[in-house]
Parts: sequence; structure tokens; C-alpha cells
Amino acid sequence: MVGDTVRCPWHHACFSLGSGEALAAPAFDPLARWSVERRGDLVLVGQRLEAAPAKRIHSRHRELPRRIVIVGGGAAGFACAEMLRRRGFDGELTMLSADDAPPCDRPNLSKDYLAGEAPEAWIALKGPEFYAENRIDLQLQTAVSRIDITSRRVNAENGRTYPFDRLLIATGAEPLRLSIPGADQPHVFTLRSFADSRAISERAKDARKAVVLGASFIGLEVAGALRARGIEVHVVAPDERPMERVLGPEFGAFVQSLHEKHGVHFHLRETAVRIFGGKVVLNGGGSLDADLVVIGIGVRPRTVLAERSGLEVDRGVVVDERLETSAPGVFAAGDIARWPDARTGESMRVEHWVVAERQGQTVAVNMLGGREPFSAVPFFWSRHYDVSIHYLGHAGGWDSIVVEGSIADGDCLVRYIRGDKTVAVASMGRDAETLRWEALIGEAGERPHERAQPLAMA
Repeated sequence: MVGDTVRCPWHHACFSLGSGEALAAPAFDPLARWSVERRGDLVLVGQRLEAAPAKRIHSRHRELPRRIVIVGGGAAGFACAEMLRRRGFDGELTMLSADDAPPCDRPNLSKDYLAGEAPEAWIALKGPEFYAENRIDLQLQTAVSRIDITSRRVNAENGRTYPFDRLLIATGAEPLRLSIPGADQPHVFTLRSFADSRAISERAKDARKAVVLGASFIGLEVAGALRARGIEVHVVAPDERPMERVLGPEFGAFVQSLHEKHGVHFHLRETAVRIFGGKVVLNGGGSLDADLVVIGIGVRPRTVLAERSGLEVDRGVVVDERLETSAPGVFAAGDIARWPDARTGESMRVEHWVVAERQGQTVAVNMLGGREPFSAVPFFWSRHYDVSIHYLGHAGGWDSIVVEGSIADGDCLVRYIRGDKTVAVASMGRDAETLRWEALIGEAGERPHERAQPLAMA
């Protein structure tokens, strides 16, 4: 518990203790409420109560919009649409998505679903009835060609036009693709969408040997998922160790050893130079047999639409602390947004699922006249076999690393320190401590010489 909220130790969702409302993603549904009576040392739980109404926004600062358009069908777009209706927006709400499937649980695409352990029914964030009941006009397979900021219109490639009073651009990121010969063959995939994961899963049914290009979190989750299917997996990456730039050398070595114990073969300090039939040729001269190749070498933000619209772009769409772009009434969120971090003063762009969802929720509040700065601590989780890694904060670099516990035993809390502050924390098996550090970093960072132990939560 933190103040009047209670938080989930697995995915850091935040709920109101008074009403049960899901205040912060990745949860959207409220907790059930029950009548409670205390009699001495006994606590009696009685009848289940009706859900408390969500807080409505009544703006005194700006005229409320009548038409809101969301460009993008990912985490930020969905979270914004859901929160707009929850906060009482009653006007026209349109979501334009280039995907062929409704907003989905993208983190699952490289985990249980790809491993064949989760049904497709788990993947959609909400079913069709949600969009109908909430009057969200979800337009799939609708790519946007232009945004006219002056006339406040969105032009789709299919010729349709969508006027708006407020606009969210949440076009996300796209996977980097290799330009090497053979990268366009039918057994070579990238993973971003539900369709991508479904296609890889289908190919994996008959595959015996797979090569994953890239040792990012996504690449390694793919490797683990394919091993769960009994496929021989080889990971090729130019790095000295997997995830060393994010987690440091000792943690990176642990991740590598974990995958090696489950049968994954690493080819580090190497890159692919050619894919020829069923072989992946490496720059060192060797080659690997592959029925299936998955490219996981990173992503780039989809900022072309924002640039064409005349918005300020600098390695992402530039937004203020409320996630509003250089054009009033036009917001950006998710993988494309570059915002000023209140704790460090740095300009940040973070490609995390929960960050995108929480930014979408903040945008919804501000579209309705709120003045809420985005201040959530970045957080993501990654699962590798039976080990979950939690990471919060943001450390593009660090001066020192402090390890509490044992990385080798999978029971640790690792702090990344820059100057005199802990700017990020990675952990395994320390869920409660990680939540405490989220509260600390949210208070503008911990100074190690001032406080020996993490803040106790009331």
C-alpha cells in the first residue's frame, strides 16, 4: 500500500483503496469491493458492493471537446480511449488503427502465446462488445496519410476524413529490418503485431532449427518461447553479453547462462551477413541451419506522420510534461513521445508497454481539461522460463552498480546509480522491494548516503 492506493507486485498496476478503481495500467478493471466490519480482533467481510463510479472530470480551464480522434491501435491509444469514457467524455470517439486486429496484449506475443501455451482468446485487451458499449468507433486496417493541424482533420489513405477537436498520435514503433541478402524470404520474420506472432507460431509447428538475430529482451523471450516448443535455437548478436547495455555485465552474463541451461546456443560478437535458403551466414565465416529466422534487432519510432504534419520532432515527437505536442490540442504518447522527465530534467523516450498505457491515460485526463503532468516511473517486466526480471526507472548510463542479494541465485535487487541518485532498479524475486523503490524513485530519486533502506510503505 502507498497512501490511499494498493499496488500489484507483478505488473505494478495501481488501484484505489477506497473505490477499487484501476488508477494506473496495466490493469483497467476495478477490484471488487466488499462491506467490511471490524469487531475487536476480528474483521468480518460481508456483502459484495456495487462498483463505485469513476471520477468524472469537470474542466474550468478549457471548453470540453466534442470529437476526439486517436491515431494508433496499440497500448497508448487503447488506454486513452478507455480512460476518456471512464472519465465521462460523451462525445464522438474514433480510433484509427492500421492493424487488422483490435488492440492486443502485446507483451504476451513473445511469451506464452508464442510458446503455444496461451489461447488467442487471451490476446485481445477487450472484446468487440467493449467498443460497442463504450461507443468507440474502432476502424481497423485504416492507415493515416496526413493530419491537417490547421483545419483539424485526419485524412486516411482510404479517402475518409475525420475531424477532431483533440487528437492523440500514438503510432508506436516499427521493427528494424535487415538489408542483407535473403532477409525477405518467407521463413524470415520480425515480431511486432498479433499477425506477426501468429505467423511465427504457424511456422514453428514444423520448424526444427531456429535462428534469432538480436539478443534484446524481445529476442531472448522469442528464444525461450521457441525452446518451449522443442526447437533448437541459436541466438546471433554483436554484443559481448546479452542485455549488458541495460542490465550491466554480471546481470547480462546471468541471462545468458539461464538461456544456455535451457539449451539456447549463443553466437556473440557476430552478425548475419546473408540468409541463403535454409542457412544463415555469419560474418565470421560460419553458417547456421535455420527453418525459421526471427529478427529482433530493435525498433524505430514511427514519426513520419508527425513530421509531415509540421509537429516538432527530435528523435521522437517532442511533447511537454502534459504530453501535448507543439500544436495545441494535439498529443503524442507511447513509443514516439519524447517528454521532459521531472526527476532528472532529461528528455526521455521509452519503449515500454506500461509507459505507453499510462501515457495514454494521462493524455485522456488532459484532453478533458486536466493539468496532469506525466510522472509515472518507467517499468517493464520480462520472463525467461521460470525467472521474471523487473526493471523500473531509466538509466541510459550509470556511474556504479550496487547489488543486494545474489544475481547468480536469481534473488537480487540491483541499483543503477548516477551521481548520488538511484536512477533505475532491476530485480529478481524481490517484488515487494521493487515496489518500494518505485515509490522512492517517484519521489525524484534516492540519495544512497541519506537513506540506507528503501522507504517503508504505509
